[in-house]
Amino acid sequence: MKVIILCGGMGTRLREETEYKPKPMVEIGGKPILWHIMKHYSYYGYNEFILALGYRGNVIRDYFLNFYNYNNDFTVDLTNSGNIQIHNASIKENWKVTLVETGEESMTGYRTKLCGKYINEEQFMLTYGDAVSSVDIGKLVEFHKKMDTIGTVTGVYPPSRFGDLVINGDYIEKFKQQLKDVENQSPINGGYFVFKREFLDLIPNSSNINLENEPIDAIISQKQLSVYQHKDFWQCMDTYRDNQLLEKMWKENPVWKIW
Repeated sequence: MKVIILCGGMGTRLREETEYKPKPMVEIGGKPILWHIMKHYSYYGYNEFILALGYRGNVIRDYFLNFYNYNNDFTVDLTNSGNIQIHNASIKENWKVTLVETGEESMTGYRTKLCGKYINEEQFMLTYGDAVSSVDIGKLVEFHKKMDTIGTVTGVYPPSRFGDLVINGDYIEKFKQQLKDVENQSPINGGYFVFKREFLDLIPNSSNINLENEPIDAIISQKQLSVYQHKDFWQCMDTYRDNQLLEKMWKENPVWKIW
């Protein structure tokens, strides 16, 4: 099963870091948050990634084209056509990464649809490139297969955030409602989706289509969006304050570091 990661947003609320780089390349502990997300999936055996690029996508392209140079010591031999020798490579990832240009101003639904041409399997996963968590991907996939719905979204319960998912048992009834009832304890959309491939056919071929609107609403109307509830750690990186919080956690207690 391949994993699509949405990497094209501008991250305007994190302008201190995203002026010259896309949000997934903002670092935690010296590594892009994108790397942390990929390490998480890789721990559960999912090593094929499709990155939906947009804003400053060349930064991500450059990172993966030079991945081992950025993450290890190396020697450049200028007497031998610039031959590069990697020394004692400490980071070796069993990843296959496909980078897809999806347009700087495209919305999440269209980005997903454009990545669909590289999905040949019956199911795929999808997440956002700006959050880390302790979600058990193995249990998430098991739940999705048990429910046998077109899609599964992971509902998370971060502190001080109002729920935006209206749930009824294991199913979603409404999406992105921005509820204000704290006692309702509704979860929010934490990403970590699993979809059947047929979901791609429900996404209109238009750059202004949001994943969270028409396509999701279509499967909700069929009672085909189930929710995997995750009540443990999840943290997004929307603001510079979030970035500093994650930096602090990385030094003191990186809950999401399971690899």
